[in-house]
Amino acid sequence: MQTYQQTFSIKRLWIILIVGMIAMFGILLFLGAEIYQKAPPMPQTVTSSSGEVLYTLNDIETGQNVWQSIGGMEQGSIWGHGSYLAPDWSAEWLHREAETLLGLMLKTPITGLSEEQNTALRKAALQKEMRTNSYDPATGNIMVTDLRAEAIKKVGNHFVRLYVGSDPESLALRRDYAFPVHGLLTEVEAKQLSSFYFWTAWGATTNRPNLDITYTSNWPHEPLVGNKPTTELLMWSIASVLLLLAGAGALIAYYAKQFDVWQNDALPETGMAKADLVDSTIVTPSMRATAKYFWVVSAMFLAQVLLGIITAHYAVEGQGLYGLPFAEYLPYTVTRTWHTQLAVLWIATAWLATGLYVAPLMGGREPKFQRFGVNFLFFSLLIIVIGSFLGQWAAVHRFFSDLTMNFWFGHQGYEYVDLGRFWQIYLTIGLFLWVALVMRGLWPVLMQKGGKSLIYLVLVSAIAIGLLYAAGLMWGQHTHIAIMNYWRWWVVHLWVEGIFEVFATAIISLLFVRMGILRKSTATVMVLFATIIFLFGGVLGTFHHLYFSGTPTSVIAVGAMFSALEVVPLLVVGFEAYTRHKVEHMEQWQRNYHWPFMFFAAVLFWNLVGAGIFGFMINPPIALYYMQGLNTTANHGHAALFGVYGMLGLGLTLYCLRGLTNIDFWNQKLLKISFWSLNIGLAMMTFLSLLPQGVIQTYVSIDQGYFFARSAEFIHSPIMEALVWARVPGDIVFSVGVVAFVCFVYKAFVPGKNHNNQAI
Repeated sequence: MQTYQQTFSIKRLWIILIVGMIAMFGILLFLGAEIYQKAPPMPQTVTSSSGEVLYTLNDIETGQNVWQSIGGMEQGSIWGHGSYLAPDWSAEWLHREAETLLGLMLKTPITGLSEEQNTALRKAALQKEMRTNSYDPATGNIMVTDLRAEAIKKVGNHFVRLYVGSDPESLALRRDYAFPVHGLLTEVEAKQLSSFYFWTAWGATTNRPNLDITYTSNWPHEPLVGNKPTTELLMWSIASVLLLLAGAGALIAYYAKQFDVWQNDALPETGMAKADLVDSTIVTPSMRATAKYFWVVSAMFLAQVLLGIITAHYAVEGQGLYGLPFAEYLPYTVTRTWHTQLAVLWIATAWLATGLYVAPLMGGREPKFQRFGVNFLFFSLLIIVIGSFLGQWAAVHRFFSDLTMNFWFGHQGYEYVDLGRFWQIYLTIGLFLWVALVMRGLWPVLMQKGGKSLIYLVLVSAIAIGLLYAAGLMWGQHTHIAIMNYWRWWVVHLWVEGIFEVFATAIISLLFVRMGILRKSTATVMVLFATIIFLFGGVLGTFHHLYFSGTPTSVIAVGAMFSALEVVPLLVVGFEAYTRHKVEHMEQWQRNYHWPFMFFAAVLFWNLVGAGIFGFMINPPIALYYMQGLNTTANHGHAALFGVYGMLGLGLTLYCLRGLTNIDFWNQKLLKISFWSLNIGLAMMTFLSLLPQGVIQTYVSIDQGYFFARSAEFIHSPIMEALVWARVPGDIVFSVGVVAFVCFVYKAFVPGKNHNNQAI
């Protein structure tokens, strides 16, 4: 029978992968250069037609730094990127300025016209004035009419009052927005911050030179200024759906044709292994030293979930927790910062620990000083987490008087990479140390002859983990926010969502081969093929995050098409789940791996639902135009980040615990409770709360404009608050799963039962 290896040669797949990645990253960098060149200009001055200086470049750049220091994307959003409780500040300023300017215009009605005619003419004049690009590249000046300058000053005063907390109305809004109780700004800082908000709104309503489309591609939806979806937006959305259908049909047809072939050719040439590899493996000192990583993984997992519950509750009470003044010590900005960062950190720590555990296992020996390196990296990670968290807490509570000090040691304000630059550099160095430790452990395998493609994939993906995180160092304190977002999504999309999954897929397949349950040639072809179809869509799919972030329209075209391709491989996950289920029951000893395999199967399910269905729901440009920064994004984020990467991290943790602890003492009941509670709780959280919230917000965004969908009036409406409370049952069920998993880890390592398996 024709084999997988005959169908696609490994060499050919490597060529496709290498050439394809050069092409994909080449396009990614080329369009990145376009973003540098075509980002909304930052003016030297903003003046009125009578010559009054409203804002300067220093005001705007300093305002951006002030915004970062108070939590940035963790306290509202800019251009749709950030948190969901406070408003999107670009949309907020834009709507308030348009309303204020229209009100000023209507104070001088045109004689001889009815009120309706007067209003219609003034609205047309408003749109023309706000959409006209008055930026002069020669002088770097933006000139506005005196009437608009008056509107800008009125809106600016609103934001100054809001951040200074100078009147009862502002204090009430601060409570609705869950602002920190002790995070008041000075009047100077608030004025600088408002200048930054003005500039982001200016880019969202001002047409690009010689085009009838704003710098943010007419986002947000704001009828007052004529911001509505462009024809191109709709056309590329239709094209992306057609490409999805075509790609899905082709891939499913291919899998259907090859599935039986794979089934017959998957098993090792000598048959299924009769014994567990771990039973005959000597656990080296460095492998034992990884145990403490899994303790920390459990602790961070528990802390992340508790912080998530508190953060969600602030959506109802704002600055309290069941009447307790909890926000005085841990305000929303801090809890959300820590919640989002811990989500990445505990998952990444589980994967990094797996690499450190597996490398000597595969290599068959302990490299010199490997244990020291593992311990050094562990304590460095602890220092980074504790140090960065303390810095963020201090920044939000206004303990950093110097904005440069805040950038280096406090809060950068950029979601998922909030940690100060010092801690960011420290973590980058730590990741490259991890790469070195993994390579040292796998070196003996590299010295063997033949069949090293899987090892190469593990090493290449490990190196890419270090390199892609380092992309977060490509921006500075004053970098243009459109350029920063470009590099930030290298970290969030390519690092977290992309290359880590390739690494995990490769290392799991390598373990299956070593365990004797999968043929090396078959595993190699499958991993290479999966990597190709995943990265071919994933690399350029990065641009679907950047449709409306001050990027050129070419980003929409490329992002729409390739983000559709991202979904295609997720449609065939059922084949893999069925295969693993069959493999699991082939030998008696493999029952030891029942729960790791179950968590891997959950990854496949949530890959389809969370990443595939919920992801594609917001990926087409026309959908994201209305949904950007709404709870549809939170719904996708929770289902994909935990459902896919979190479940994978827990599965890898259990695999490593198989060798670090005595499986005879594993509490199978706790694992069963944990697995089903986590999955059922996540489903309840998404379907009963986050998804309905997002759908209702989307309806309002389409019907009344984006501003209203993010306003305090709507966020705190009875139906939205009821849906926040509807999250409680799912949170409780999910929390039971978290506590059960933490208890399982504790019992697996508890002294007195595993004397021969304790970590050193």
